[in-house]
Amino acid sequence: MRHPRRLAFLMKLCSLFAIFSSGYLVAEDQVSGDPNDSIRILSFDPQKPMNRAQRPAGMVAILLNEAIDPVEVEIRFIIPDGVTLLAGSLRQAVVLEPSEEREINWQVQSDHQGPAAFKLELTSKACRLTEANLSIDFLAPLEKRQLDFILDPQPVKTDILVGAHNCPLWESDRFSMWTQILKHPERTPALGFYGQENPEVADWETKWAVEHGVSFFIYCWYRASQGEPVKMNFGSAIHEAFLKSRFVDRMKFTIMWENQSRGTSGVSDEKDLMDNLLPFWMENYFRHPSYLKIDNKPLLFVYRPEFLVEDLGGVEQVRAAFEKMRQACREAGFDGLYLLGEYRGLDPKHLQHMKDLGLDYSFAYCWHVPDNPTPAQAISAQLDSIRKTQALGILPQVVTVSQAWSGWADEGTIWKIPPADFKTLLQQAKQIITTFPGNELGSRLLLLDNWNEWGEGHYIAPYREYGFGYLDAVREVFSDAPEPHIDLLPEDIGLGPYDGAYQKHSAQQKEIRPQVAVKKLKPGAPEQGLIGWWAFDEEQGSPYAWDCSGNRLGGIVHQASRVQGLDGLALDCRGGCVEVIPARRLSPAAALTVMCWVYTDLPGQDNHWLVNRVFAGGTATGYRLGILQGKPCFEVPLTDWSHHLKADRDLPAGQWVHLAGTFDGNMQRIYVDGVERGSLSRPGAPNPNAFHLCLGSYDIDHPAFFTGLLDEVRLYDRALTAQEIDRHFQALAGKAREMLPAGR
Repeated sequence: MRHPRRLAFLMKLCSLFAIFSSGYLVAEDQVSGDPNDSIRILSFDPQKPMNRAQRPAGMVAILLNEAIDPVEVEIRFIIPDGVTLLAGSLRQAVVLEPSEEREINWQVQSDHQGPAAFKLELTSKACRLTEANLSIDFLAPLEKRQLDFILDPQPVKTDILVGAHNCPLWESDRFSMWTQILKHPERTPALGFYGQENPEVADWETKWAVEHGVSFFIYCWYRASQGEPVKMNFGSAIHEAFLKSRFVDRMKFTIMWENQSRGTSGVSDEKDLMDNLLPFWMENYFRHPSYLKIDNKPLLFVYRPEFLVEDLGGVEQVRAAFEKMRQACREAGFDGLYLLGEYRGLDPKHLQHMKDLGLDYSFAYCWHVPDNPTPAQAISAQLDSIRKTQALGILPQVVTVSQAWSGWADEGTIWKIPPADFKTLLQQAKQIITTFPGNELGSRLLLLDNWNEWGEGHYIAPYREYGFGYLDAVREVFSDAPEPHIDLLPEDIGLGPYDGAYQKHSAQQKEIRPQVAVKKLKPGAPEQGLIGWWAFDEEQGSPYAWDCSGNRLGGIVHQASRVQGLDGLALDCRGGCVEVIPARRLSPAAALTVMCWVYTDLPGQDNHWLVNRVFAGGTATGYRLGILQGKPCFEVPLTDWSHHLKADRDLPAGQWVHLAGTFDGNMQRIYVDGVERGSLSRPGAPNPNAFHLCLGSYDIDHPAFFTGLLDEVRLYDRALTAQEIDRHFQALAGKAREMLPAGR
């Protein structure tokens, strides 16, 4: 888990519900009429994440015409030897209208197991436009059956206990969690974009895990608020799925307390810990027969144990509280409690601090390996950290091995260890564990990172790219079960799908996309560098907010109304917002300007946002303009949540105010009513992301909304000069002095 992307950040992704999964639209007047520059393959994928040989497999491509004119495109679909085309054409011609997205489908069948390479070529008038390649690793053929239940797991025995961290973020109404996987479709899970709250999903996970030697999950556990009876976030994987599943008695589970979000996910004091949190864990988890206990002691993993020092008042207070927890477990019939604290570094002082807190063991949730290492380097770095931790001899460790890392927005280091190399890592980690003292947990346990961190880029559950490859590596290293074996998919026995909610959502968004991508022009557009202009002048009740720049970057109105504004209507936010569809043009490459008019009767707003594209999973990306500690604020982060530039005065209340933030690649500047009110050095290009743009709030259904009116929002891919900013201000300054909003 990750860099500072914990619950507070994750909640952004949870609140989204309208992710546009088929790419982006680009302005007609901003692109060339040359089809060589204007035809794109947005996606080229199998319809199902995993496919078997000797069984039909669907394939789909989505094409986009960004040109100002229709383009006739010749499509060539190239298949390898041993693959038969069952439906669709190897060659076809289509005419793509301006801004049209077209879906092309095929059905193929492979004669044999193994990888098969497909290619898509697009030409126009004999000129090559673009191409895409796709590899599908067909699983072994298997006769389909129709059952109404999942076959019982056949667990394999292992000589040590192997567990996997389980990241339970995949609830069926939180579609945005899959945004990063849309960028990396090779990560698509075998169950598709599933809803984790389905007990049958838990049954498949249990079956796949125990049949490959993974005998327990460590669920990330998120508290929603502290100082009161327990409320949870992301609790459905445990409470609605696993604990209600048929195979709940076939696998063990434990929890990792995700206490990183200070003020909400920890404890308010010792009484909160002992009277609210521990009783909840005791009743719901520790006493459950499937909860992992070793030496008759439950295991509790803690993500940020050092944060408890502030929560409880000091190191000694934490140590005393831990002992009280152990005593409470003894009084409940256990022989104590094993407490494990997360740390992935080698600082002896930090390890000593963890020991002073009273922890029994350290463990790593994942291993951070810098500088985009090769698989061999990633293996070597992990083993080196494990050995050095052991050599320090300060606090015993339980070993974790990591499969990959990308971060939620491809930030920082990016790497992946393929299954064959992962098997080597497992073998060497297993050998290291044999050298640990036999009375330590570290000699009896090994942790895998991660079962299902799909967005952050580390996962071993079956998925499109490598199928069961990682799980097979675990089975081969830690069990003596015979090979080969059969790995069932839901389709093999007529079950599933488990991604119905996401598929319904995607179909709805597919219908909406053409509605928001209408070309609109307002006097003054087009303008040099103007990306988008949202004036909110549509009819009252319209569900859409058009882009008046002509660039087709419209948005959807969520729980916001329109009132009289400075030049037509304005958006009355008060909890609502506009969600501008994700588009690559929303990420200016080198410089940018954000500009708008606002009105509020509420002074002193704090952490409320007018224009936002800085979200969880990308808190070092994007840009935003809003109100922080009562003052206008403009951010273009370079690192997580960095570079908040506040104006030198509060946002005036009771009047219309013009705000602008500019960034030229070196300096951020903020303007109020045409006058520069602050500057901040920030070298380097803006960091791009794939998020939507939110107008009027931090996000959809989020408490950090602007209370007031928002009008005439503009976004540029250049830094406007001070003179240009003042000119835009002066254009409506007279009206601003004369007008008060209707009803104010």
